[in-house]
Amino acid sequence: MGPHPAVAAIRLAVRRALKDVLADSAARPTPDQDGAAAVPGSPSLRADGPAPLVLVACSGGADSMALASALAFEAPRLGLRAGAVTVDHGLQDGSAARAREVADRLAALGLAPIESVAVTVGRGPGPEAAARDARYAALDAAAVRTGAAAILLGHTRDDQAETVLLGLARGSGTRSLSGMAAVSGSLTGEPGAERRYRRPFLAVDRQTARKACLVQSLPVWDDPHNADPAFTRSRVRHEAMPTLEKALGKGVTEALARTAQLSRDDADALDAWAAEAESRARISPPGRTRQRETVVLDVTPLAALPPAVRRRVLRRAAIEAGAPAGSLFARHVEETDRLITGWRGQRALNLPGRVEALRQGGTLVIRRSES
Repeated sequence: MGPHPAVAAIRLAVRRALKDVLADSAARPTPDQDGAAAVPGSPSLRADGPAPLVLVACSGGADSMALASALAFEAPRLGLRAGAVTVDHGLQDGSAARAREVADRLAALGLAPIESVAVTVGRGPGPEAAARDARYAALDAAAVRTGAAAILLGHTRDDQAETVLLGLARGSGTRSLSGMAAVSGSLTGEPGAERRYRRPFLAVDRQTARKACLVQSLPVWDDPHNADPAFTRSRVRHEAMPTLEKALGKGVTEALARTAQLSRDDADALDAWAAEAESRARISPPGRTRQRETVVLDVTPLAALPPAVRRRVLRRAAIEAGAPAGSLFARHVEETDRLITGWRGQRALNLPGRVEALRQGGTLVIRRSES
């Protein structure tokens, strides 16, 4: 008799992700291939070395515990090592003891190494974003310390639907509506970490993950923050989504998750077009080589682009000049766009991060403000 359907579903999802990790590891150059040097934290698959290590980020909740159990089952069968990281955000009483409990549960699954990392959550645009930044910084550091080939994250189809809905509420563009990628890199753009994070459960619903824990008798911890209406995502999960399901019928979660994939395909195509357009419009600052904090663009080719592509070019340029991506909103990009499409001799435009955009004849200059 085979495993319970819920257990079979999570194992299949993880098996597919691990096969991708193996393929990526096999494709990476080793130090003796063409004289290439190995990148720290990005091990290659070698016959004479240790098997690639895959970590699971685990909070002790149902989603990540289900993921940890599936990784512990599947990794050895594919010749991979499996470990885990649990992050203590220090935001609740008893969090340190809870992190130790989670580490013990992960050890009981046979995972090794296991890292329990305490972080300090700083101030940011919001408590959720600040906690996320601290968490990913800790995970990136753990990947480098252990030489992990990948880190698995337990985001489910329900999480994806909530992310899309949050993007809609913000009035964001196609990229925001594309939700979370199945494969993504370090938030810092660390070399060799472009495919560090894997989300095997984006096609698995939250109830399946919880059921898999139940039938395997895995203890789980329900984070009270997930039910706290003070947090935006909690309100989306417990108020907005049930209301939509009631008004529109079942299938809203699946439809929103499907929208994420369709939007991602569109956004990827537009981003590729924008990258090519930017390379054609790019002008080096006069008298020097390309400078990180100054981007000079030829207005003529930009004006001929469709707005969706041109605004992507402008957003990329502003971020390169130093504007924080999380603070650069559509209205900033639209105002910058008017320096091309509605040029009337306007003054320099102030962007987040002390970046300014100004028109100089037939060029658009985006740079760090000198004031």
